[in-house]
Amino acid sequence: MSLLSIDSLRKSFVLPDGERKTIVSVAKFELRAGQQVALRGESGSGKTTFLNLIAGILAPDSGSILIGQKDMTKLSEPARDRLRAETIGYIFQTFNLLQGFTCLENVLLGMSFGPGADRARATSILTRVGLGERLHHYPRQLSTGQQQRVAVARAMANHPKLVLADEPTGNLDRKNARDSLALIQETCRETGAALLLVTHDSEVLAAFREVSDFAILNPTAEVAS
Repeated sequence: MSLLSIDSLRKSFVLPDGERKTIVSVAKFELRAGQQVALRGESGSGKTTFLNLIAGILAPDSGSILIGQKDMTKLSEPARDRLRAETIGYIFQTFNLLQGFTCLENVLLGMSFGPGADRARATSILTRVGLGERLHHYPRQLSTGQQQRVAVARAMANHPKLVLADEPTGNLDRKNARDSLALIQETCRETGAALLLVTHDSEVLAAFREVSDFAILNPTAEVAS
């Protein structure tokens, strides 16, 4: 049974000149529990829009996004927020850490949108990603690779069933990129979470057994996001 099932998904935007352009047009996509899939696509191909639709950050023009038995497209915005917090971990390319909060506080704040902040759990997962001695450091006091580890810990803190990763190694050097990717994949395997990662990096793609071409999945999109 699929954890994620997408059918006839479309999203378009109105450009400044008033023209409407289709960004995402995906007929069918499925992901099983625990499955790890990489989507290959160049920058501006609509990959981020696709992930944001799955996460319920954006609402589609049409189509369905089933996560378990719940259709993200049929929910109100507050209900989408709840489903995302309880089910999905999102790892952003730019990390999206709150600069005025410590590592521990960033993870606790992320947890507060789901089942609730759990200091012991937050401390444990930050220790798991190698930041046990930096719980009270602020993002500006961390290296880029360490900031990515905080982002991974925050994404995994609520025991998500589905992890979405948007070019998660794009701002890292090669060594940190390899280490971060290994951490994401290993953590997902340990928890049984499915992983959907989008990237244009051939080295990242090589770390996945299952790779799909987003241009094939999204063939009729007119412009990219």
